[in-house]
Amino acid sequence: MGKRNVLIEGVSGTGKTSICDALLCRGFHAIHGDRDLRSGATHDSASLSLSHAERAAFVHAQANWDVPKVLNHLENSQRPVSFFCGGFRNHEELVGLFDLVFVLEVDRDTLMRRLEARSDDEFGGKPAEKTLIEKLHFTGEDMPKGATPIDARNPIDQVADDVVKICRQFGFVS
Repeated sequence: MGKRNVLIEGVSGTGKTSICDALLCRGFHAIHGDRDLRSGATHDSASLSLSHAERAAFVHAQANWDVPKVLNHLENSQRPVSFFCGGFRNHEELVGLFDLVFVLEVDRDTLMRRLEARSDDEFGGKPAEKTLIEKLHFTGEDMPKGATPIDARNPIDQVADDVVKICRQFGFVS
């Protein structure tokens, strides 16, 4: 198992992919969960008959991480710290495996501005997806409980510095 494993979560548009890239640029071991840990496809022929809102909810609900892939990363990393960055719905069965859990937080205006910049082929780019994300942002209903909040409104380098600073306080990084 890696010496320390850190999860970085948040609703779509809070900066999980950007923070992962920033941590990689700093030389840390960071995994793009939305790209590398997703389990199976999030679309099927049955979902094509759903309304836009129902389809957005269906796709969101199918965003799970492949448990064996996550366990493989956790068990085989010899690095001092590994950052797992991404949003997934089955976090309840995995969250206990992480030494520290962060949730990236932004205000509604920042979130909506970021979602408006997305293309239609990226989740959050379609109106029904934006509506769902706005609801999830407001309720916080699918975020890990007890996570350490990180203000993700700041420039990404500052957000990465904040994450590293907290990890340093816990002795995860030198």
